[in-house]
Amino acid sequence: MYKEILVPLDGSKRAETILAHVEELALHFKAEVIFLEVVKPEVIYTNIYSGILEIELQQKVIDEQVKGAKLYLAGLEGGFKEKGISARSLIEIGSVVQIIIEVAERENTDLIALASHGRTGLSHVFYGSVAAGVLHRVNRPLLLVRAE
Repeated sequence: MYKEILVPLDGSKRAETILAHVEELALHFKAEVIFLEVVKPEVIYTNIYSGILEIELQQKVIDEQVKGAKLYLAGLEGGFKEKGISARSLIEIGSVVQIIIEVAERENTDLIALASHGRTGLSHVFYGSVAAGVLHRVNRPLLLVRAE
């Protein structure tokens, strides 16, 4: 039934509450798990009138976020592989909801699995909107688990 499971994560423990569910599904269906982290470019304001410094600063921030995401996802991927689950990781840059949907289509995933409220504080409102955004726009099954 499920051959490819897309698991968008944001690095938080709350978002990881989906992992136990994904592990069971992947073992049962012998599915491949695709971990995804989306790096969202942030606006960096500087006092310099030249856009060159701003672009360089933004690229430096993105590069650091991508580096952190690679380490994080590699750990999850390794853990799943140790359990006999085929897994791989993707890191994309852009709008979170749009990227999740694009990756699901591009990778032809059978299921998108994510936890709601992946972060706390103001970020929790953002992540909740990600879950809602995916729910309203996705054209494939969605496993949505409410994180405690």
